Amino acid sequence: MQKSSHDHADLQARIGEAFADRTLLKDQVYRDAVVETIAALDRGQLRVATPGAAGEAWTVHAWVKQAILLYFAVCEMKTIELGPYEYFDKMPLKRDWARAGVRVVPPATARHGSFIEAGAVLMPSYVNIGAYVGSGTMVDTWATVGSCAQIGRNVHLSGGVGIGGVLEPPGATPVIVEDGCFLGSRAIVVEGVHLEREVVLGANVTLTASTPILDVTGPEPVTYKGRVPARSVVVPGTRPKRFPAGEYQIACALIIGRRKESTDERTSLNQALREFDVPV
Repeated sequence: MQKSSHDHADLQARIGEAFADRTLLKDQVYRDAVVETIAALDRGQLRVATPGAAGEAWTVHAWVKQAILLYFAVCEMKTIELGPYEYFDKMPLKRDWARAGVRVVPPATARHGSFIEAGAVLMPSYVNIGAYVGSGTMVDTWATVGSCAQIGRNVHLSGGVGIGGVLEPPGATPVIVEDGCFLGSRAIVVEGVHLEREVVLGANVTLTASTPILDVTGPEPVTYKGRVPARSVVVPGTRPKRFPAGEYQIACALIIGRRKESTDERTSLNQALREFDVPV
């Protein structure tokens, strides 16, 4: 359960002071504030970004991102041994998965300071610090969840999906994937792109902050950037653009339909894949 912002007011104040003046990290009080903030992230008591009420924007907690950046300065490089594997890094890995209620298939890795809710499944994959992964979500083989990314409940990140990290600047919105989304194999979502609830991305869809996302379901295309509306079914596309050397095709993404409200999530997903011939 998340604590209120009032409960973390002292931490926030110390983090802000230390971020403005790194020399304060010589003081154990400020170092402890950094470590305590990351521990709260790890337990799910804090999040980098939190959803607003229905229809409202998400709120980014810049001071939590500042704490992550300070954590790099506080931690020291050390050797980490896991069975036959050896690593050399600053940050510890999450542990005690059975108590957390998360299935983790070797050699999946999640850094301390990320939160994986009970009921999630990590196939051999990677989850970075500051990320949040909701219950019922599958992070499939070789998928990556970048720093501070917010992944909702009952999401499927198929094999090789790349969710980008957005750590700097601290006020920047992270990648957000809301509840019930399905991302096909090798899909890439970076630069703070926001997938609203129950979006379906076909295989190899690449979305950046500048990628044109064209809704082609009506008589005229409607262009989005940085956001995919709820329940959209999206596939890779191209569109012509003229350059001095001639006209060429550049990448875009196409919204070709909507998942239907009349069916449950699983049935709706299966129908979307059949009706719109979406590769996964």
